[in-house]
Amino acid sequence: MPEAHVQAPAPDAPDLAERYQATRRLSEALCAPLSEADATLQSMEDASPAKWHLAHTTWFFETFLLRDRLPGYRLFDERWPFLFNSYYEAEGDRILRTRRGMLSRPSVAEVLAWRAHVDEAMTPLLRDPTVAGLVTLGIAHEQQHQELLLTDIKHALFENPLGPAMWERGSHGLLPNVGESNWLEHPGGIALVGHDGEGFAFDNEGPRHRVLLEPFALADRLVTNGEWDEFIADRGYSTASLWLSDGWAWVQREGVAAPLYWREGEHFTHTGWQPRNWQAPVTHISYYEADAFATWAGARLPTESEWEALAQGEDPGGGNQLDGAIAPLPRGGSGLFGDCWQWTRSAYLPYPRFAPAAGAVGEYNGKFMSGQFVLRGASCATVRGHSRASYRNFFYPHQRWQFTGLRLARHV
Repeated sequence: MPEAHVQAPAPDAPDLAERYQATRRLSEALCAPLSEADATLQSMEDASPAKWHLAHTTWFFETFLLRDRLPGYRLFDERWPFLFNSYYEAEGDRILRTRRGMLSRPSVAEVLAWRAHVDEAMTPLLRDPTVAGLVTLGIAHEQQHQELLLTDIKHALFENPLGPAMWERGSHGLLPNVGESNWLEHPGGIALVGHDGEGFAFDNEGPRHRVLLEPFALADRLVTNGEWDEFIADRGYSTASLWLSDGWAWVQREGVAAPLYWREGEHFTHTGWQPRNWQAPVTHISYYEADAFATWAGARLPTESEWEALAQGEDPGGGNQLDGAIAPLPRGGSGLFGDCWQWTRSAYLPYPRFAPAAGAVGEYNGKFMSGQFVLRGASCATVRGHSRASYRNFFYPHQRWQFTGLRLARHV
C-alpha cells in the first residue's frame, strides 16, 4: 500500500505507542458494563455485536501489521480471520455479516486474551517509523469502531422491552439555552476543500481541490427536539409535498412517524429511557427526514463543500464529543463539531483525481462511493480528536441508528 495514502501523525502529536495503548484501552472500557450475552447481540443487519468490534479491530492490527510486517509472527488462531474480516475481498472468505450475532464462541474472555497477545506483539512495530502511517490508520479505524460499538449496542438494548441501561444516569452538564437560530454567512467564490496534507486523513478526504460556492449561510446551531416536535405537530410525517419520492415511499412502507428511539415524551439512551429535553439537538434521523424538515422550515441541507468551507476556521476538537467510557448524550451548543453528525445534500462520491490505494487497505473507503450521502462534523459518540474539517462520514439515506442530525442552510 502506498504510504502517501496513510500519512504519519503530525510532529506535535502524542507518542504513537501512547495513542495506540489509549485507544485499545478505551475499546475494552466501553465494553466493561456488558454481559457476555449483551456483547454477543446483533439486533439488525447494519449493526455488529460489541464482541465482534473488539475482535475485528484486533484482526486489523494482526493482519495488516503483525502478519505482513513482523517477521516470524504466527496468527493467534488461524480460524479467526474468517470470523472477523469485515468486507476485505482481498483477504478471502468471511462469515456473512448477518451471522455475526451467532458467534457465541470465541468468548469475550478469549477475545480479550487475543487483544492482549496482539498488543504485546505490536510493541516493536510501535517504534518503527516505516509503519507509523499504517499504525495511525489502525488507531483511526478502531476509533470508528468505538463509535459503531456504542451505537450498535444502543440499538440492541433498545430492542429489549425492559429498556435496560448500559450505564447509570450521570451528569452531562447543563444544557445551553437555545434561542432563535442565527446565520453564519459565507460570501461564496472559489474555495479549497479536502485534506491539506498536514497530519492523518483517510483516503476519501482528498485530493484537495477547488470548488465554486454561491453565497450561502449555515445556522449557528443544530435543529432541536423541540423544533422537531413542531414538525410532527404540523403533520410533517404525513405531508407528501415535503418529502423526496424515495423518502415518502420509505415513510409509508416503514410507518415512520418520529425519530428513532422516541416514544411520547421520552427517548431511549445508553442510560435507559429518559425524558426528552426539547433544547437538545434532535438525533437518529434519516437523510429523508432531515431533507423533509429542511423543506418544511423553508431552508435546505448544506452541501459538504459549504459545510467544510465554514468549518475550516473551527476547532475540530470542540463541542460535545466522547472523552471516555461514559454514556454519550447530545447536549447542544455553539460550534460546528460535536453532538451529532450532520446530513448534507452531497452524494458520497470520489473527489477529482481520487484513486484508492493498492491492496486490501484500498478497499477501506473507495468501493462504498455509491448510493450514500455525506455527513459532517462529529457526534457525542465520536472520540475527541478523531474528526477534522475535511472528514467525510457517509451512510445510506434511510439509516438512522447513528447519532445523525441536521443543521439548516439557505441561499444568500
